[in-house]
Amino acid sequence: MKLLPRYSEEPDVNLTPMIDVVFLLLLFFMISTSFIRESSLKVDLPQATGETMQEQAEPIDIVINANGDISINDLVVASTTASDVRAALRSAAGNESDPHIIISADASAAYQLVVTAMDAASSLGFARLTLATRQTSTANP
Repeated sequence: MKLLPRYSEEPDVNLTPMIDVVFLLLLFFMISTSFIRESSLKVDLPQATGETMQEQAEPIDIVINANGDISINDLVVASTTASDVRAALRSAAGNESDPHIIISADASAAYQLVVTAMDAASSLGFARLTLATRQTSTANP
């Protein structure tokens, strides 16, 4: 005689793969959706009226050569003292309150002359200083 087991196993459904697929679909739709924020208020912006842009003056060129001579806008400064450089800068600036100054120094020039030119410009209240450099190629340093 054949005996039936007392407890019969009921088939169960494994939901883990289905949950994985649902989360992958959710992730796909979240990434592929583009969110555009649309303004709900219509605003009529006014037209801007402004002054024309003023022409900027030519920059003041300070050149320091290998001999230690300082020239400002192609005019050689009498001596390299801070007071003479300051006076030459003041006359080159004219009535401009903060002109653009470009300092070009020879590679073999004394660095103190560059500092003197920068100090003279700073003491006059000129803050727009640029130090000119030369770009070297990587093949030929």
